[in-house]
Amino acid sequence: MSGRPRILIVDDEAPVLATYQMILEQHGYAVTAVRTTAKALKVLETGHFRLILCDLQLESQRSGFEVIAAARRRDPDISAVLLTGYATGDAIEEAGEKGITLVFKPVDIQEFLPLLDSLVRRPGDNVA
Repeated sequence: MSGRPRILIVDDEAPVLATYQMILEQHGYAVTAVRTTAKALKVLETGHFRLILCDLQLESQRSGFEVIAAARRRDPDISAVLLTGYATGDAIEEAGEKGITLVFKPVDIQEFLPLLDSLVRRPGDNVA
């Protein structure tokens, strides 16, 4: 895949979503940002992403696990990060079992960006 790596960000809090989008675009990513699970599922039908960055708890009792599962049905190798301020032991265990990186808020951007960089790389990429 040529060009900037594409990231889908899903968070139901508009200010949080806008902040992540701005930071990641400044860091060179092509970002699609949506606020609802329904919009995320619609975008995933037609878009191809290298990484899903998703809040754990979304609107109306929906979960980031749902969005990531839909993304992985299209691309089983897609990288995924769940963001949360608090996660139960069950959520932590489920993330680990599914190969999903769990990051706790507040996010330290200086640590977060290198993590994302490592997650978007795939074999054969020409990344310096």
